[in-house]
Amino acid sequence: MQYSIDHDLHIHTHLSSCSQHPQQTTRNILQYAQDNGFGLICVTDHYWDETIPGASDWYAPQNTEHIRQSLPLPQAEGVKFLFGCETELRRDLTLGITRERFEALDFVIIPTTHLHMNGFTVDGKENAAERAALWCERLDAVLSMDLPFHKIGIAHPVCSLIAPKRKMFLEALRLLPEKELRRLFSVAAEKGVGIELNAEDFAFKEKERETVLRPLRIARDCGCRFYCGSDAHNPQALADGPAKFRLAVDALELTEEMKFRPGE
Repeated sequence: MQYSIDHDLHIHTHLSSCSQHPQQTTRNILQYAQDNGFGLICVTDHYWDETIPGASDWYAPQNTEHIRQSLPLPQAEGVKFLFGCETELRRDLTLGITRERFEALDFVIIPTTHLHMNGFTVDGKENAAERAALWCERLDAVLSMDLPFHKIGIAHPVCSLIAPKRKMFLEALRLLPEKELRRLFSVAAEKGVGIELNAEDFAFKEKERETVLRPLRIARDCGCRFYCGSDAHNPQALADGPAKFRLAVDALELTEEMKFRPGE
């Protein structure tokens, strides 16, 4: 059976500093789920645990008290609304959430490809080869941690934020060694972590198609399971999400057995 598009597990509200859109509310997000027949959604505002020192100036205000302003989440029959977050992996490979904090969250997404935060996640001067090496190193670091992987997703693995320019981004993806990709995604499959199909990652040109899809195809072949995430910061991105999810599912020829569900 083909993979059904019945969820969105990466959505930001106006509480995320990169959103602040007045219409990006939990009530409107719930309506989005109902309009698209989704039975499962998750709010994942940016988060850095205040008990972990070394947050950037941008992340520091987005603490526990801040993201909990979304609670209680609105409810509707037929829709399960999860409370989650998108945390961060610092340059020194420190994760911005404690093991204990996972207990209060339904789902946590970890971006290993946020290589645009100069001085915080990267130096900023790395070339394409160095960024490809960081891609592998950072994913390897997360997979080596003692974490509840059944409720964790790896956010946007082929995100354009890997590099400051599109040309460098594509070159970095091409430089990812296939042997290392297979090793990492085999570990990811064994751990049971989810791999994200990020809507924006599928806004590629036809000539870029194979470069962008290669890591995800390897993940599929290694037995990884996938979830959809619009990464929406505004209502228009929510509206555009389902069509891009369909593009992702069709491009990767996913089946229902390849779907990731938090907690399962």
